[in-house]
Amino acid sequence: MAGIIIVGVDGNSTSMKAAKVAADLAKALGYTLRVVTAFGEDKTEKVTIGNDEWFLSTADEAERVAQRVAEELKISGVKTEFSSALGKPAEVLIEEATKRKAKMIVVGNVRMQGLSRVLGSVANAVSHNAPCDVYIVKTDG
Repeated sequence: MAGIIIVGVDGNSTSMKAAKVAADLAKALGYTLRVVTAFGEDKTEKVTIGNDEWFLSTADEAERVAQRVAEELKISGVKTEFSSALGKPAEVLIEEATKRKAKMIVVGNVRMQGLSRVLGSVANAVSHNAPCDVYIVKTDG
């Protein structure tokens, strides 16, 4: 049974906890793990040092974060893919899950306590709007 699990990462340690759980689930189920990073705005900056010029963009950085995490998780034997997209994290994860017909989205529970639970968080938005199952990983402690 082929399937895809989507996990959102942003490069911090709590999202890495969720990504590791997602990798374990994907491996156990024989699914592919798709690591996704969202970025809020597409800014490009030109950096010049001597005669060398580099262009740094938020899109490229987001893609590198997703790729780095996917490569790290691939070591455990799970098949991984990665992508990044412009938008709010919850919307990007839901859109990716819809487009890929994912079986599950895995997110961390950061900011799901107190007032944030009412005002919204990525996990809250995903759990209420996902086109598939949602697994919320305890990443806050």
